[in-house]
Amino acid sequence: MFSKSTVKYIQSLQHKKFRDESGAFIAEGPKVVAELLETGVFNCQSVFALEEWGDALTPSARKDLGEKLVIIKDFELEKISALSKPNLVLAVFEKKITNKISFNGRLTLALDDIQDPGNLGTIIRIADWFGVRDIICSLHTADMYNPKVVQSTMASLARVNLVYVDIAQQLSSTTVKKYAAALDGTALEKVDKLEEGIIIIGNESKGIRPEIMQLANKKITISRVGLAESLNAAVATGIILYQLSNKN
Repeated sequence: MFSKSTVKYIQSLQHKKFRDESGAFIAEGPKVVAELLETGVFNCQSVFALEEWGDALTPSARKDLGEKLVIIKDFELEKISALSKPNLVLAVFEKKITNKISFNGRLTLALDDIQDPGNLGTIIRIADWFGVRDIICSLHTADMYNPKVVQSTMASLARVNLVYVDIAQQLSSTTVKKYAAALDGTALEKVDKLEEGIIIIGNESKGIRPEIMQLANKKITISRVGLAESLNAAVATGIILYQLSNKN
């Protein structure tokens, strides 16, 4: 059913407080919704779609969704969409239980107050691309279930484990080496490939907090040729993982 209470509930999921209370989030667009359904990592509560999307489903896919699939009109999708231009389908999923992280024998990302949802979503996609399975996030990092984050991950959210913690405490409790992205660090080309380590990425404008920086074993930097003051956090993450991952 597509009632007023349903509309109100879905609209509320655009806000972290209500996502936390309900343990649910929204995903939009044919590609993201289809991939999240396919992975099966997140339990699907309901799918609200235009008839065009529903008609394109295979008989088996439509049967699997059953009563979870609700066909709605364009104007109804507009009411519940977080996008400026709604895209055929919106699904409500339940959050997943995060896994405990082991830092041994692998690369892990640590995000210190990455606040832009688009940046966080892109970083999750980049981590997925390079096979990074875990990301630890400071408590002030953007919510992984923010609609903009979900949208920009392109379903990588299902394959990368994010844990929100006091990262100062988390980093100080492990002996695995930590590498902090900084402007005054050792150039990446002078750093050996890493089989194990924690790469710390700082806030978009302020960088890594001093108390986190002092926990790093080594500062690393991307050599600058031009005059730009800094790099986008997600771009920097991609370059660092490309250079240091032993899988390349």
